[in-house]
Amino acid sequence: MKSTDLTKTFKEMLRQEKFSSQVEIVQALQEQGFDNINQSKVSRMLTKFGAVRTRNAKSEMVYCLPAEISVPTTSSPLKNLVLDIDFNSSMVVIKTSPGAAQLIARLLDSIGKSEGILGSIAGDDTIFSTPTKEYTVKKLYQTIIELFEREL
Repeated sequence: MKSTDLTKTFKEMLRQEKFSSQVEIVQALQEQGFDNINQSKVSRMLTKFGAVRTRNAKSEMVYCLPAEISVPTTSSPLKNLVLDIDFNSSMVVIKTSPGAAQLIARLLDSIGKSEGILGSIAGDDTIFSTPTKEYTVKKLYQTIIELFEREL
């Protein structure tokens, strides 16, 4: 098997977010036909690709690639951290990159009531923002869209 095949398979396996140890990765690669793989090689590959251990959706500690984490950096333009903006009859919902919601919510709250934002609640990657009495939800939605320069 080629080195490119090993790299491709290795990355695909980490995207599954189910391997909690290097030994498990070694065994899975061996089952895929990579007989000359060992723990040292897996360790070097994890380092090379910047893999880290983090909690998956099942709260298990697993290896994953940093691209899967998408942690915002200080050089990321804020509008790139906002993935989606939508609204219903009572609030505007903003989806962000993981870890960016509190930063974006703080920005929205700092703009404040003058722009129609009564307040915002942020999780890890989702923000709920509600308008003041003077603003409709749709007007608040348009204000937020303009702030992040998105298409309606």
